[in-house]
Amino acid sequence: MNLTPFKKSYFWHDPFHGLGSLQNEMNKFLKPISKIMGREAGLFKRRWSPSIDVYDSDNELFVKVDIPGFKKEEIEVSIKDNILTIKGEKKGENEVHKENYYRAERFYGSFNRSVQLPSGVEHENASATYKDGVLELKLLKKEESKPKLISIDVN
Repeated sequence: MNLTPFKKSYFWHDPFHGLGSLQNEMNKFLKPISKIMGREAGLFKRRWSPSIDVYDSDNELFVKVDIPGFKKEEIEVSIKDNILTIKGEKKGENEVHKENYYRAERFYGSFNRSVQLPSGVEHENASATYKDGVLELKLLKKEESKPKLISIDVN
């Protein structure tokens, strides 16, 4: 039995080969439009949104948001109509042109994240801390929304 050696083909190895050059061509095409609009534009521009955990206890509602690399002055937290909104903007550093620079994945720019809060949360007494890239919010529940224990008499 004779074996035929397998020849690698770019088509089979990477079916999306060539999409990177298509993206670059489209970005070149859109660059003049982005200058007119006053902001950077691109066909496949990456957006970033922080991860959020929301959990509650009997008396409080907790929100944890991962926002690494931001200063507390670059983050804005607001609550309106039971919608928690977290916004931030990080200014980019000067562009680096080095011989051994392979990749740039760090996020610069603005983000906006909103979460619907359950009714029965006090907005006035909310507190926030920011440490090690994690924003933690603590919101107290209103007295009427706390669970009540009802005792049952047996006759």
